Amino acid sequence: MTILSQNTQVTYYGTGRRKESIARVKLIPGSGKLIINGLPGESYLQFSPNYLRISCAPLKTLGLTNEYDIYVKTEGGGLTGQTDAIKLGLARALCRINPENRTALKSEGFLTRDARVKERKKYGLRKARKAPQYSKR
Repeated sequence: MTILSQNTQVTYYGTGRRKESIARVKLIPGSGKLIINGLPGESYLQFSPNYLRISCAPLKTLGLTNEYDIYVKTEGGGLTGQTDAIKLGLARALCRINPENRTALKSEGFLTRDARVKERKKYGLRKARKAPQYSKR
């Protein structure tokens, strides 16, 4: 009987949400690559330096830029919402790695969930708050 050794790497998970977007982030010790929905992070985020900077900001704050590979499954919303969801999920995963990371991430505001979502349309109105033009006569 042979026993097969398995290569099990420690993985850390975090979930982030913003508007209609949900991002499930998986951190694995590695070289610092970012994979979003099976694509390289740069091409998924349309080579926008702003989106790339925002999504990896928690790693830069802790100085762990090239320590972990980031695998993300994201859905819903647009690129801005998905980028902010990735940022929150990444920060939550980093808190699971080491609870001492929490103070640095909290002070930068990376662990705060932005709860602003689109308001529902109400009947009798054109949008959530826009009313039809009032006519006195």
